[in-house]
Amino acid sequence: MRAAAPGPTTLPEGFRVTTAHDHQHPPSDQLAETPQRLGTVRALWRLRAFVGPAMPAIVGSMLAYLAAQLIALAVPQVLEQIVDGPLAHGEREQVVPLALLVFGLGAAEAAMFALRRWLVIGPTTKIEARMRNALYARLQDLPVSFHDRWPSGQLLSRAVSDLGLIRRWLAFGLILLVGNLLVLIAGAAILISMSWVLGLVFLACAVPLWIVGYRFEGRYSEVARRSQDQSGDLATMVEESVHGIRVLKAFGRGKHALRSFREQAESLRSTEIEKARLDANIWVWILVVPAVALSMCLVLGVWLASQGELSVGQLVAFFATAAVLAWPIESVGFLLAFSLDARTATDRFYDIMDTRNDVTDPEQPAAVQRPRGELVFDRVHFRYQDAPARHPDLLDGVDLVLQPGETMALVGLTGSGKTTMTALTTRLYDVTSGAVTLDGVDVRALTRGELRRHIAMAFEDATLFSASVRENVLLGRPELGREAADADPAVRAEAERVLDEALRIAQAGFAYDLPDGVDTKVGEEGMSLSGGQRQRLALARAVAAKPSVLVLDDPLSALDVATEARVEAELRSVLADTTALIVAHRPSTVMLADRVALLEEGRITAVGTHSELLRDSDHYRYVISSLEEEERRAEAEASDRFDGPRARDDRARDDRARDDDRLIDDEDRKEAIR
Repeated sequence: MRAAAPGPTTLPEGFRVTTAHDHQHPPSDQLAETPQRLGTVRALWRLRAFVGPAMPAIVGSMLAYLAAQLIALAVPQVLEQIVDGPLAHGEREQVVPLALLVFGLGAAEAAMFALRRWLVIGPTTKIEARMRNALYARLQDLPVSFHDRWPSGQLLSRAVSDLGLIRRWLAFGLILLVGNLLVLIAGAAILISMSWVLGLVFLACAVPLWIVGYRFEGRYSEVARRSQDQSGDLATMVEESVHGIRVLKAFGRGKHALRSFREQAESLRSTEIEKARLDANIWVWILVVPAVALSMCLVLGVWLASQGELSVGQLVAFFATAAVLAWPIESVGFLLAFSLDARTATDRFYDIMDTRNDVTDPEQPAAVQRPRGELVFDRVHFRYQDAPARHPDLLDGVDLVLQPGETMALVGLTGSGKTTMTALTTRLYDVTSGAVTLDGVDVRALTRGELRRHIAMAFEDATLFSASVRENVLLGRPELGREAADADPAVRAEAERVLDEALRIAQAGFAYDLPDGVDTKVGEEGMSLSGGQRQRLALARAVAAKPSVLVLDDPLSALDVATEARVEAELRSVLADTTALIVAHRPSTVMLADRVALLEEGRITAVGTHSELLRDSDHYRYVISSLEEEERRAEAEASDRFDGPRARDDRARDDRARDDDRLIDDEDRKEAIR
């Protein structure tokens, strides 16, 4: 029996159908969709959207720093007055007021430096927080295809280290860069006013420094980008090793993982050494060129003083001013490298923010007024973005109708597209062509929030968040959250009822026996649970959402036979009033369904009851036989811990006999197909 194909579905005007997905993580330097890089100034200018509210504080800090440097430039002028005045004329009593003036200028300079730091500490941390919140919100909004493509370590390094670097640059690097440039301009004017000859000689050192800085920018930018990408790769390797520690230990691959980590760490070390070498090279120029210029000024200044064209006080003031300008000049290399690092961090931040989101809400969303739970796949085609053009679509014209309240089991061999079909129902991916409709409305015409209120999913890979059992189970019912429950006794009572019912159906009563009961924290930062316990809580979460359509992607795979039977018995009461699409990897799961859909090479080739398909479909019998064989082997592996060698040998003989029978059946099936 085959479901009738529904008619075409009309989308809202201007609606766009696209999809994106990558199975493999590409190299870190190829992750961004827009590899073209902006200039340093233009790239950093993009931060203005986040910096705007803090701009008064940053400008105030910049003015305080500039005031401190100008005060420092005033000290040499006082020294000139001391040398050419009281000291030249032997008026010692006049030295004390001028010395106190120098002390006062020094105190004012220190106060301005302290004010500079005080002004930016709070605002720049708020900028970092706003950027981190915006990045997290963007990651939540981007489709699953994006997260399939990006390693978690790359995202983590952008959210933590890159944003921390940008904050430090805004609080320190930007202020010093602008302030020092202005101080150099003011200092140059003062030097030329003292002696235009010495001033021009000293300023001539800026020419080679600008040339070196220009060459440094291009080379350092490339190395800085590579360094930060490699840091992300290293974070990914650590994260994967931590999550896969059981596998590494079980297979004795710890040394292999360590060797891979050392290679990655060595690559990062080599890149950091290259960065340090470039930095050291520009520091040589920055230190040597001004020193040479000062030496020339000293010789020329002494000669001018001997000729009477320059007083001793002016010569002292000139070199004192040059000494004040030494830090702004020497900081050029450091601030240039700092700015280039910040530019790279900004580029990496906007790699995420600029990523195109192909799964978006429509401009004029539709609504499901009275959800009945009719789910229809209408000539659905789907292919992943990275699939070669010569390969056929993963889903190749799927037609399937789930009537309201019907439970449909989806059966097929590994790789036939079962999980992909379930992902299309909640728009984790969008179809390439065709449509998935809920009660006659294309799911792409609904907002994602509304769609996911009507359709709930439970995955084979159960994910629990670092929160209490209560919060995890009620995740799909925000109206029953803790704040609402604390404010309204009626909401609290309803939340307890829904929680109890969901845990009962999922056979997750163990939650009440945890140290803090259902308020026990679980997940990454909480109490460790077994795979079966995690799956039962994930199933309870889907049941608690009370959807009109329930999608279950083999949610019972980690349960033992007895627990699975109890869960299935409870599930029947839920499925009686809910439309359900169940990916079945166990024959017992198929028994829950009213009908079964057979997925073969991207197409629904048969739809009917379990008994009808067993009678009419050779391929269905083959698939069920394969599932039964996998289930028997799983049970045998589990019981090997308790059985003796003779029992295992008996099972091995039985397995070989069944394999021989299956080979004969396979040959008969192939012959029938031919």
